[in-house]
Amino acid sequence: MTTLARPSPSSAFATPASTTLFRRLTWEGTVPLEIRVDSKELPANSDRGLECYYVQAPRVSYLPLLVPELKRFLMDVVFDEAAARLIKEEDWWFESEDGNLLKWHWPVGLLYDNHAITQSVRAAPSSAQQPVPLRLVLHLASPPTDKLLLSPSAEACKQAFMGQMKEADFIRWGNTKRMTGLRKAEQDGLWEGIREHNFDEYWRVASKVTPTTTPTRPQSPPPGNSTSLHTRPPSADQNTGSAPDRDGAYNVRSVPVRIYLPEGPIMQDLVPPLLEDGSAHTLGHFLAAHLPLLFPPTPNDPPFADLAFPLVQGVVAPPDTEMAWLGACMAGADGWVNVCVGLLRDR
Repeated sequence: MTTLARPSPSSAFATPASTTLFRRLTWEGTVPLEIRVDSKELPANSDRGLECYYVQAPRVSYLPLLVPELKRFLMDVVFDEAAARLIKEEDWWFESEDGNLLKWHWPVGLLYDNHAITQSVRAAPSSAQQPVPLRLVLHLASPPTDKLLLSPSAEACKQAFMGQMKEADFIRWGNTKRMTGLRKAEQDGLWEGIREHNFDEYWRVASKVTPTTTPTRPQSPPPGNSTSLHTRPPSADQNTGSAPDRDGAYNVRSVPVRIYLPEGPIMQDLVPPLLEDGSAHTLGHFLAAHLPLLFPPTPNDPPFADLAFPLVQGVVAPPDTEMAWLGACMAGADGWVNVCVGLLRDR
């Protein structure tokens, strides 16, 4: 069980304690991985009884960031000295156990959840179930460059990560000024926080681009007033309150959200934090609008029907969860809320 240290004033960023708590819980989340070297590619004289490596990997990390630790293990206990000198780390790449090329630019937690929804069609999700390791196959040579597009190096992963953050920044605020306004040292600090798994270092910078929550969300406008915060031009909000209000989760233009279906397409759409009547946009309303056959529209966000379930950061999220809150508290380190939808089947 993870013990949460009380955040220091310098690391709280004037953010409500509950928001910092959920951000830290998300940050400290881990998933079990079993990484096995392809037996056909093991060098001669390798110890074939130790070709599997087990790790509890941070959800916010990436496969290329696990390679140095994995390489040390293989060099120390699997490869002999002669083979170790011939191994080229830049040729390493990963597949799933069933032979699917893994997207190295996806966070590890998203890879795990995406795998979980393809497996969970056989039974309903249960918090009592023991986590099952995601089994990966490590290849040591012949990377499929036509499918990888870029070499899965830490530097390429950093560039992909920064690109995702800038896209999320544009979706939230209508421009990328918050990201592009960061000094190079600050942008590097974001990635160093991921690479070193340092919560305070990452959020010291991320707090400048990520919306925060307030103790209470904005009041709904009077009945009949169709104007909502997400439909007003950006200048409309700039003189109506303090900076924390302008930076609030309910004042963004849209929440960066993607829906992942089992072995299906990835869906993305504009997700305003408030509906036209000023009420909070909830996960139940969002899923009913985009996947009505799996999440039939029902009034007042009652429990989801026994057809499908949404996973956000490995948690089965309830339908009344507000999208703005998800964007501020449970987005990935790249700024995106990833909703993985699993299908339920009769036991």
